[in-house]
Amino acid sequence: MKQSATSSSKILIGVEGAIIAALAMILSFIPTTIGSSFTISLGMIPLTIYSLKRGLLPGLLSGLVWGFLHFATGQITYLSVSQVLIEYIIAFPMAGMAGLVSKRFLASKETKDSLKWLVAGVFIGTFARFFWHFVAGVVFWGQYALWGMSPILFSLVMNGGSGLATAVVTAIMLTWLYKMSPRLFFNN
Repeated sequence: MKQSATSSSKILIGVEGAIIAALAMILSFIPTTIGSSFTISLGMIPLTIYSLKRGLLPGLLSGLVWGFLHFATGQITYLSVSQVLIEYIIAFPMAGMAGLVSKRFLASKETKDSLKWLVAGVFIGTFARFFWHFVAGVVFWGQYALWGMSPILFSLVMNGGSGLATAVVTAIMLTWLYKMSPRLFFNN
């Protein structure tokens, strides 16, 4: 009986992760792009909550589903197979790296400690994801760099700026949500 309960629990966590990935994809349709490459990724909000709540592996898997949903919805930009693999199959799961601090976040007894781990998770997940967008920007998109910038500087400005803006917006939203409804972040 215990094994059956564990199996159904894993299924529920997986279904929850798929729903979170779908919500992240829906939020991706809200226009936040400025110029050719700068964007704030609102999908990081639900994915970070899920990763903090459920841990690293479920967060990575939910991020992978989010990446695959870009294919299903036709929301990919294709230059080459390796570019698509980096930007959708590697980068999006990395958003789940916020789950690295899940145990510390969930074990926090003080609001101040919880918020510290929440913000740490936001920045870890966002940095991990946008690092791979930065790599793709240097390797694949650098030839389109504006104003004669080097590919590294161009990718750092665009992807670094997008990552920082995404992390700040996500941290603000999650801090507000945590203060309004901390139950949202816990398993029960």
